Amino acid sequence: MKRIIAVFLVACLLAGCTTQGVYTPTGGGFYEDPAASAPQPSAPKEVRLAYNRDGSFQPYTSTDVNNRYLMPLIYQGLFAYDADYQATPILCKTYQMSSDMRTYTFYLEKATFSDGQALTAYDVEASLRAARSGGFYEGRFMHIKSIDATSDGSVVIKLDTPCENLPLLLDIPIVKAAQVNDPIPLGTGPYILETSSDGKYLRRQPAWWCNATIPVQAQTIPLYHGTSQREQWDLYKFSGMSMVCTDAYVDFRGDYELWESENGLFMYLSCNMKSKVFSNDSIRSALTHAIDRDSLVKKQFRGFALSATLPASPAFAYYSTTLAEQFGFDREIFAKAVEEAQLESNSIVLLVNREDPMRVRIALAIAEMLEEAGLVVTIPEVSGQDYINALKWEQYDLYVGQTKLSPNMDLTAFFAENGNLNFGRISNVASYALCLEALANAGNYQSLHKQVMEDGRLCPLLFCSYAIYGRKGLFPNLSPARDNIFYYSLGKTLEDSLIAQ
Repeated sequence: MKRIIAVFLVACLLAGCTTQGVYTPTGGGFYEDPAASAPQPSAPKEVRLAYNRDGSFQPYTSTDVNNRYLMPLIYQGLFAYDADYQATPILCKTYQMSSDMRTYTFYLEKATFSDGQALTAYDVEASLRAARSGGFYEGRFMHIKSIDATSDGSVVIKLDTPCENLPLLLDIPIVKAAQVNDPIPLGTGPYILETSSDGKYLRRQPAWWCNATIPVQAQTIPLYHGTSQREQWDLYKFSGMSMVCTDAYVDFRGDYELWESENGLFMYLSCNMKSKVFSNDSIRSALTHAIDRDSLVKKQFRGFALSATLPASPAFAYYSTTLAEQFGFDREIFAKAVEEAQLESNSIVLLVNREDPMRVRIALAIAEMLEEAGLVVTIPEVSGQDYINALKWEQYDLYVGQTKLSPNMDLTAFFAENGNLNFGRISNVASYALCLEALANAGNYQSLHKQVMEDGRLCPLLFCSYAIYGRKGLFPNLSPARDNIFYYSLGKTLEDSLIAQ
């Protein structure tokens, strides 16, 4: 996904709620923190941002990355999460969790949509149901059995397995029930997207329900069209755009500030269990030692990615660096395994989608690493449907894959017999059971990760990041989070909002 993303929009606004308001759980809103009255940096007279006019703004179906970064300005979820994957309540005021962690009940804030109508439980139910079938968030609902609004104004979600961290999955935009299929439904965020004779723009809601202070004072933010990498950089350099975001570092001469934000894209190797080479348990479990992940990050991403020895983001609270060290780069371990199995000079097929230049470069680098250990690597010229067919028919020994892991780092799609990332359809009972145990108790992630690495059929590589370029001094409190570069909270914590049984 080597393309520029117009994140200017999100940048300007979402940082504001982070510290200026203090939440009062019993009052249903905010009071002003005296510290917030301190002088604030003067805002620019005009903020100019970009979007893709050919892309969609539909929050449940759009895959256009240029426009998805506008959505947190327009919509809010029950929860949000920060760069460390710590969830914080937004539209959820309080919630209960059953003792078996299979039933959650959410009580809502007295929030309003941009037209002034009150948020209801039926809006939440309809929004989550639409997200479930819309495609973009579909993977979040793997273990959700039912979503129901109740007569007391709460929303009840039932699961098929215990889940300790369901709030991490519920940053999904909430819109009006009657508009879930509209191209641009109304939301509860600080801005509304409108159209005039001059084009699209964001208009500030004067009566935003949470009364949070936003450092950008613009009442309207004009949006300018740009889709290609060149267009985005031209807008930034020559048209006064506020921010640009890329999926890798770019040399740029100018007065700017630079941030990194992990984006959830997980790159990995997966083994064909029927392969002559990787059906060997010793070879498969030693594969992790053949990969110099730090070199991939440095040379291919210019440092804007996170080496991931374990199958979770290194920013995730339950990523164990101690465990990761046991499975890190050591070429000799893999070379010895190949030698002892008498598999030197064996040919393997390393499958990669040729439509993705970054993954191709990663595949070429990995091929060199494997050949240094004695294997002969072929990378076929396949793309599009041919690539999908090659995966389905297991015409590979290894493939370079990429997926967006859910925020709770659920791996069941890899190890469930019918999981959509289990292309070999080979049951892995031990790993699947540990996936469920990790969902029930986050303390089990280390056991799951150890099992995955010892089994070896999934070999993590890295998590991709965005490089964010902003006008110097324009975003002094920027704290980017995944899918929410200008993350903000409302001053609440999960502990504040959880109702004890």
